[in-house]
Amino acid sequence: MAKVKDAVVKRFKELCSERKIKPNELANISGVTPSTVYSLFDDSRRNVSISTIKILCDGLDITLKEFFSSNIFDDLDQEIE
Repeated sequence: MAKVKDAVVKRFKELCSERKIKPNELANISGVTPSTVYSLFDDSRRNVSISTIKILCDGLDITLKEFFSSNIFDDLDQEIE
């Protein structure tokens, strides 16, 4: 079972691979700094905001619904702390 952050990162990497773009290109088309994307991809960073996900989706010209309509999100662990 995967964690939410891991699934989000996996989905963005999948989309970048499909479109043949690198993380800094994702940052450029989304209007964020490359450090925003690289910190998202950083395993030591635990949380990612829905606002950041939305901004990156806008850069990829997809909706949040399209982003989350992936089987990557089907079997996530419940994360209660």
